[in-house]
Amino acid sequence: MAERRFLVVRLGSLGDIVHTFPAVAALRDSFPGSEIVWLTHARYKLLVQTSGLASKIWTTDTREITSVMTTIREIRAASFDTAIDYQGLWKSASLPFLGGVKRRIGFSPEAVREFGVPLLYTDRVRATSAHVADQNGELSKRAGAQTPVANFYLDPPPLQREELFKVLPTDAMKNYIVLSPGGGWRSKCWPPERFGALCKKIFQSLSFRCLINYGPGEEDLASKVRDASGDADPVAFNGELGPLMALLSSAVCVVAGDTGPLHLAVALGTPVVALFGPTNPARNGPYRNPTSSPSAAQSANRQDDRDIVLRAPNVVTTHSRQDHRHPSMIEIQVETVFEAVRRILEARN
Repeated sequence: MAERRFLVVRLGSLGDIVHTFPAVAALRDSFPGSEIVWLTHARYKLLVQTSGLASKIWTTDTREITSVMTTIREIRAASFDTAIDYQGLWKSASLPFLGGVKRRIGFSPEAVREFGVPLLYTDRVRATSAHVADQNGELSKRAGAQTPVANFYLDPPPLQREELFKVLPTDAMKNYIVLSPGGGWRSKCWPPERFGALCKKIFQSLSFRCLINYGPGEEDLASKVRDASGDADPVAFNGELGPLMALLSSAVCVVAGDTGPLHLAVALGTPVVALFGPTNPARNGPYRNPTSSPSAAQSANRQDDRDIVLRAPNVVTTHSRQDHRHPSMIEIQVETVFEAVRRILEARN
């Protein structure tokens, strides 16, 4: 019997790729001799490499017609028997369709954001799982995987001591907590002034230094956190993916909203305090490897061995991308988050 040839399509973003790893791990475990080519954006190539799940990694830029045409030619030449689109957008579904892959697996209309995308699939899966990682696993199962999801392990690139000195002062190198105030949508973000107050309280009460992780366009958030931190003197970090992975993997704890750095920290095994508002943690919350925690999909306000999820009661879930802060994020108090951090530190000791 000939080995299978899979094209996995998940172009971005950071957290979504992390939530695709368990499903691709199931493919890898079920078809150890088969080729799995992962198609993604160039900025996430290193992340996919650290998972070790793909035989090859191809990159494309869907904003550039030359890149798209090159990718389509590569797909046609590779003669894949199955493509799995874990993203569910026109830009992701069209590539294996135009590349002539005979079997194309994706979500049914109920689970996709853009109208009409499932028309490009030969197999449309109506996902029934709560968490998005398990939903992705249902696509792998349709492709023939023995289980929907499986364990995976990230191997972050090492951060050399010299590089670490450039980022962290000497007294913060061994014990630091990462605060990540940003997010793709501002409606999911906890107020930066509260992150600052949390930073100050952690420093004064627990004697831990904090590192503020922020991304492009989030300089204002980092400045507001620093201004509200007083003499806690947090270290601001805005770096490439490799150093970020190294810093997250060595952190004592990460505090963040529903955003990429939170999910990356979980995948790296770092404890997190997850701050949720408009998005539902049952669908998008911290997701540990299937056999490494009592429940892969964490429900609101539930603590497992490493993670604490905080969400105000009776929040109506919405995935509407708004630029103004959702009222539910205001309901999460600094003292509540501080106590969650303290509990994680106590469990660590």
